Amino acid sequence: MGFAREPAVAGSFYPADPQELNGLLDTLLAAASTRQPPPKALIAPHAGYIYSGPVAASAYATLAPVADQITRVILLGPAHRKAFRGLAVPTASSFVTPLGSVPLDRDAITRITELPQVHVDDAAHALEHSLEVQLPFLQHQLGEFSLVPLVVGEASSTEVAAVIERLWGGDETLLVISSDLSHYLDYGSAQARDAATSRAIESLAFEDIGYEDACGRNPVSGLLRYAREHGLSIKTVDLRNSGDTAGPRDRVVGYGTYLLNESHDIQ
Repeated sequence: MGFAREPAVAGSFYPADPQELNGLLDTLLAAASTRQPPPKALIAPHAGYIYSGPVAASAYATLAPVADQITRVILLGPAHRKAFRGLAVPTASSFVTPLGSVPLDRDAITRITELPQVHVDDAAHALEHSLEVQLPFLQHQLGEFSLVPLVVGEASSTEVAAVIERLWGGDETLLVISSDLSHYLDYGSAQARDAATSRAIESLAFEDIGYEDACGRNPVSGLLRYAREHGLSIKTVDLRNSGDTAGPRDRVVGYGTYLLNESHDIQ
């Protein structure tokens, strides 16, 4: 039996009190548009909720109609705390947030560790926030589900796409990519750069996205490569920055949400 990975950023990136956290999620999701159909995969930001929460909510609000259908989430985010090669999985049996415990799909994790680019590294997960901040949104929207968490280090789009291919599954599986966009530009410069990044995402042009454009460039690139290879499309549904939400405008961080729908009916 593995250990439980405890929250590392509860009380800083989002509230540590369950009632306060649920209330904040209620507010963020109620304010979000739900006109888009539920996605098979989504890209959402991972900053503190006061900054990126309204933008992330625009993706998570679309999951309500399929909450009973989704039983597994594949969650990929970039490494902020430890540099390494490949994709890291933990030995934990569950990930914990103030809203409760999420069991890991150990069978799926075992299957992907057969790939040479995937390895076990608990240290990569211990303090990493890019995955953790997505979990309360998922718990609030889906209730119970199993999780396959992957911290992505230095990895090619081909390596990431191969993992996605193995885990894609059917309607029971949701894929979540965690990424912010530009960092610490002035408001106007951030808007221009993030708009260009969004065009590259919608064009599936992962070759045009650099680390200065999206901190989650590697997992994003893997999803875009998979989408290109399978004839899928991705649509931007929200594009803002911290100057629009809760911060000053002289040095902002960009946030976008993007949806991929296999039925090609995202309007």
